[in-house]
Amino acid sequence: MQTTKRWTVDVVVAEETEADSARTWAEVDLVADDGTALRGHGMARKHPTDLDVPEIGEELAVSRALSDLSRQLRQVAAEDINDNTGSPWRPT
Repeated sequence: MQTTKRWTVDVVVAEETEADSARTWAEVDLVADDGTALRGHGMARKHPTDLDVPEIGEELAVSRALSDLSRQLRQVAAEDINDNTGSPWRPT
């Protein structure tokens, strides 16, 4: 038996500039078929002496948001393992 499920991840990126500095925020939302919904957050800052390359801030902010989402998803999985087996999950 083969099962296919679809999980959707939505990414939103916003940038705020002030003089020579900038901050970029990212939010990633995960929605699974079973209703599980998680949101990861990430931020990047441009130093005034850095080159003005907005894509770099976007990439950093999104990667940090995805990392936050990944951490949350591991926590959900660890709780599910504990609930279903009675034994805590031990990362390898």
